[in-house]
Amino acid sequence: MGSEAQLLTRCRQGEAAAWDELFDLHYAATGRFVFQLASDFTREDVEEVCQDTFLSVIRNLDSFREQSQFRTWLFHIAANKARDFREKRLAAKRGGGQVPLSLQAETEPAGLVLDPSDSAPAPDLRLLQREQAGQVREAVALLDAPCREIIELRYFGDLSYEELSRLLQLNPKTVSSRLSKCLDKLELIVQRCLAGENLPDPV
Repeated sequence: MGSEAQLLTRCRQGEAAAWDELFDLHYAATGRFVFQLASDFTREDVEEVCQDTFLSVIRNLDSFREQSQFRTWLFHIAANKARDFREKRLAAKRGGGQVPLSLQAETEPAGLVLDPSDSAPAPDLRLLQREQAGQVREAVALLDAPCREIIELRYFGDLSYEELSRLLQLNPKTVSSRLSKCLDKLELIVQRCLAGENLPDPV
């Protein structure tokens, strides 16, 4: 297989095998990214968000100008789709009886490969970590949209400052400054959460 640019060219030309290669390259990472954004999503939720993300990629690949890496653009779409999915779910009545996506699941959804937990912490420590991670995600959800976006992409999507700069069309100094201010906001929200305070709408 050639470079990713060549692969994207083949996709734009409608080559089915190229789309299969692209999905194989990025589907699992997208699933992990979505799961990190919202660990309360069920297995089916993650799958639906991923499918919706890649459907959007198919429809909009021509709009990707390769000023950033494809993964950067893909994660940006996935973050938006995950947010849309959550908003739709909150607007509807909550359903029950679905099994949450678990890192300890015996079988993972097709294409979604999660890292094995050979060196997993003790159950009580793992629970504590999951609770803390959940609190952080809840706190991120209370941030304003620009802060939420940059933190999700930087820490959940593992994008570099250079990738963020190109994607958000900001210079690196602005990215660094915005990220620092947003982390300060996030820290304040987390502290208030841990103190049991009632929090207002997104700040």
